[in-house]
Amino acid sequence: MGYSGGEKKNPTHHDLGDHSESIQIDYDPTQISYEKLLEIFWASHSPTQRSWSRQYKAAVFYHNEEQKRLAFEMRDREAARRNSTIATEILPATIFYRAEAYHQKYRLRQDREFMKEFNATYRSDTDFVDSTAAARVNGYLDGYGTPESLGEELEGLGLSQGASKRLEDIVKNRKKVFGLF
Repeated sequence: MGYSGGEKKNPTHHDLGDHSESIQIDYDPTQISYEKLLEIFWASHSPTQRSWSRQYKAAVFYHNEEQKRLAFEMRDREAARRNSTIATEILPATIFYRAEAYHQKYRLRQDREFMKEFNATYRSDTDFVDSTAAARVNGYLDGYGTPESLGEELEGLGLSQGASKRLEDIVKNRKKVFGLF
């Protein structure tokens, strides 16, 4: 999580300037395509709704001409599919500033039991923030992912047996209680 899209140097949550809150994704194109990432992006927000503030505006920040082309193509496809104008902006990427530590892995940081495990594994906050395992657990705690997807990757998250069981229970119970999956 961080800030991009503006010109202010070193923005913070309390002094954002002209930036928007954003994420920067480092991905392996042999594992997932940029087009697939865009599909996920378009499906995970309401692109026809105008953003109510610059801080929370919906935008794709492209890094090269190919990304720009794909973003506009998919925007146009979404507009046709929805038969509506798309409000999500497509803009050139600017410097990405990482948000303050307390904004990173927010849902996970709220869970003391899981944080005990991650604090024992990652001695520095930077290592914790950069951890794919922490990002995945944060996502599951925040309601993303299915019991099946968790089962496929649980062993690779580096959790103790007790924490693994607890995460499985959280994800399974969410399915039953909220009917999300």
